[in-house]
Amino acid sequence: MAIDARKDPETAPGALARIAKQLDINPETLRNWVRRVEDGQAATPGIETVSDIERIRLLEKEVRELRRANEILKTASAFFAAELDRPHR
Repeated sequence: MAIDARKDPETAPGALARIAKQLDINPETLRNWVRRVEDGQAATPGIETVSDIERIRLLEKEVRELRRANEILKTASAFFAAELDRPHR
């Protein structure tokens, strides 16, 4: 994504800054990642492209949201279980 945006003359100016803002990361961090990928030196084994990094970021966000939803469901389940155990009038 970032590498392609830099190659396109219409999107090249400020591409890394725009993409970094969309990803909510420091532009210099993205610049370093792009340099490493372009040089064939991805910092983490198995992560070879910026799109891999973006995908991991989105998956981590989804995991956080699912964990939060799970906690809400556990709390609701405990509440309703207590309601069922309570004697009715």
